[in-house]
Amino acid sequence: MKLGCMGRILAVSRSEFQSVPLSGPQSSPGSPWLVPVSPRTPPEMFSFSCGTLTLSLTLALFALVCCPGSGEKAFKVHVRPKKLMVKPKGSLEVNCSTTCNQPEMGGLETPLNKTVLAEQTQWKHYLISDISQDTVFHCYFICSGEQVSSSFNVSVYQPPTQVILTLQPTWVTVGKSFTIECRVPAVEPLDSLTLFLFRGNETLHSQTFGKGAPALQEATATFNSTAHREDRHRNFSCLAVLDLLSRGGDIFHKHSEPQMLIIYEPVPDSQMIIIISVVSALLFLFVTSVLLCFIISQHWRQRRTGTYRVRAAWRRLPQAFWA
Repeated sequence: MKLGCMGRILAVSRSEFQSVPLSGPQSSPGSPWLVPVSPRTPPEMFSFSCGTLTLSLTLALFALVCCPGSGEKAFKVHVRPKKLMVKPKGSLEVNCSTTCNQPEMGGLETPLNKTVLAEQTQWKHYLISDISQDTVFHCYFICSGEQVSSSFNVSVYQPPTQVILTLQPTWVTVGKSFTIECRVPAVEPLDSLTLFLFRGNETLHSQTFGKGAPALQEATATFNSTAHREDRHRNFSCLAVLDLLSRGGDIFHKHSEPQMLIIYEPVPDSQMIIIISVVSALLFLFVTSVLLCFIISQHWRQRRTGTYRVRAAWRRLPQAFWA
């Protein structure tokens, strides 16, 4: 291929030279020949020969750069899909392909269990099983003695299945502080998780997490708030959002069960005075009514027996003492 391209360019170069017939004893009619550069060459012929030579050298250099060798052209290796997500101990299908027409060898490098589901000359379809943690895989092909590989990442995820909201304490006085705690057990990856704490439709707090260990983690978010009179009519809740779009996955949402506070509102001082006064008056009326009932009963007994029962008992007391 290189020689053919070079030959065509040099042929075009040589065609630029024109045969110049000269009259004289060294020439004969009908015998054209190329004029060499010599002191006897006319100035315009010398300029023409140098320009043509420069053009020829430029074309030859261009041929060396642009015309490839006789080996295979550069090829590529592709992986489908590019970004993969899988649940713990799950499996997935991967396709490795190449642009090389006749690859000598190709495959998938992984320490995990793999099975070839289908294959042809330029592609292979695999099933990878028992994936328990984030792993990097490599698809490779060898063409004309050259190896090209393409890497891809597989991320393990566990969406939130349970969101637990706790209010401490559940019975609180207006103006006092309380704690809102949200827990999400067994979720990963933690760096893609965000927890939102709500009071009604108002967002009180949001928290994201850093990169966690490969094992399943428990995410916890806490927030201290102050109780208001209106909180007795509001629900408190927690929302867990696992965003896996950047990893080739989806967005997962999970809400907690709503919780409500029992709000105790202290009675103002003026109202307390009124309440104490009313209670005192009622107590006085009760005692007065009891005394009145006692006096009336004694008067009624005197009319029937001629003496007060209390007075008679008082008179018998010294006799009982001396006895």
